[in-house]
Amino acid sequence: MKKITSFILLTLGFVQFSCNDDFLTTTDPTRISSDLFYQNQTQFEQALNGVYGQLQGITNTAYLGQEFMSDNTTLDFNPLDRGGAAGWEAFEFSTVNPGNGEIATLWNSHYSTMYNINYALEKLEPSTIDAAAKSAIGGQLKFMRAFHYFNLVRYFGDVVLVTKTLKSPNEAFDLVRSPQAEVYKQIEADLKEAANLLPVTYPASGRGRVTKGAALSLLGKVYLTLKRYPEAVSTLKQVLPLGYSLYANYKDNFDPTKKNGVESVFEVQYQGGNDLGEQSNFVYVFAPRLSQGAVTGFANTTPSGRNIPTNDMIAAYEPGDLRKDISLQTSYTLNGVVVPIPFINKYRYPHTITGRSDNNWPVLRYSDVLLMLGEAINEATGPDAEALGYLNQVRKRAGLGELAGLTKDTYRTAVLNERRVELAFENHRWFDLQRTKSPSELAAFMNAYAAKEKTSPTVSRGGIAFNALDYVYSDFEYYLPIPAPQILINTKLTQNPGYQ
Repeated sequence: MKKITSFILLTLGFVQFSCNDDFLTTTDPTRISSDLFYQNQTQFEQALNGVYGQLQGITNTAYLGQEFMSDNTTLDFNPLDRGGAAGWEAFEFSTVNPGNGEIATLWNSHYSTMYNINYALEKLEPSTIDAAAKSAIGGQLKFMRAFHYFNLVRYFGDVVLVTKTLKSPNEAFDLVRSPQAEVYKQIEADLKEAANLLPVTYPASGRGRVTKGAALSLLGKVYLTLKRYPEAVSTLKQVLPLGYSLYANYKDNFDPTKKNGVESVFEVQYQGGNDLGEQSNFVYVFAPRLSQGAVTGFANTTPSGRNIPTNDMIAAYEPGDLRKDISLQTSYTLNGVVVPIPFINKYRYPHTITGRSDNNWPVLRYSDVLLMLGEAINEATGPDAEALGYLNQVRKRAGLGELAGLTKDTYRTAVLNERRVELAFENHRWFDLQRTKSPSELAAFMNAYAAKEKTSPTVSRGGIAFNALDYVYSDFEYYLPIPAPQILINTKLTQNPGYQ
């Protein structure tokens, strides 16, 4: 918990984005004493932009715990470089332990952002800035706090719940993990307040900011996770009249020239094409490691080969599904040779500077809302015409036939698979599996997938056999371990069962 008490105010200030991102223009507030800051609306907006900025670092590696751990993706194994075996590769092979540096980064990055959120909220409360601006800023901060805690509670189970800044380092050593029920109670309260405070839309200069629709959509997802289905239904239905719609073309969701469009409920903002440091680089991380420029478009690149679509994922698409070729490709061509290694195609767009792509990251889309609503109705009252209608809207856009005559169980299976292919590689799969299965069911499911992947790996391992511990899933791996450094710093923190 040292990070919470020592992290300086607003570690990230944002610079100017493109036309849809220019609300992120700010100076660096860390150059001003915190006692002198927060004096006017501009400074509060700068502080808020810093919180938005921290989303980038968290999003850049979120695939590890949300896609990589699932049956959706694997890695382009490098037999000559085993440096990642104890770090990022462990998420693929289910060998994460408390000393893993990636989980320490995950924990610290969320809590350092939380400090900035709590500090800004404390300063906002007594401020006398314009009332409408105060409401909008407060709503965005409350959404962000809920968003981060929703991630943490699903990653780790019981987590430290901090909603105010600590006044001295000693207070950090008294912090303990709060039960999940308390964490979810705070998440729910923050999102309800955010929904009441936030506007439905912003002027063009504010596109990309959190809206009322984003708060309601995330709250609906929280209720779905908690299996509070009637509340999920009523909450998600409030999103329907807010002006969202499905793009006619699925691909438009990921086109950098169409950021924050009609289907976007919330996305993390990036900007490429310059040296300002706000670019995304997903295509470089996800392209096969020996593909050079065949995927990225720049011959002098060395991609990472992470988050490779699995054979199981590829097989999940129905014949004729228009989303498949948009989301993934099963091979690339280099120097006239076809190499049968699949890769994520969803974030592959032309850009002008090596390593500086312009893709935003979708967090909540309207199709997600429709599928959640259909699922919640099915769980609450069964697969009526309304629930089928929401599911079939998404299928129709994908060029697939309508489903009919489903039972509650077959609808449940159909909507989970629909979510898998519709939201592929957008960081939903692990949490979808987790919320729809018990720990023992999830372990059995993943072990069945692992048996197939070990028998016939998606990507050749260059003659290197699997380790005996690879792809062995246990019930306790429903949650990640608490990072070892946190327990060393604060002995009052307990470790998750199975990781002691």
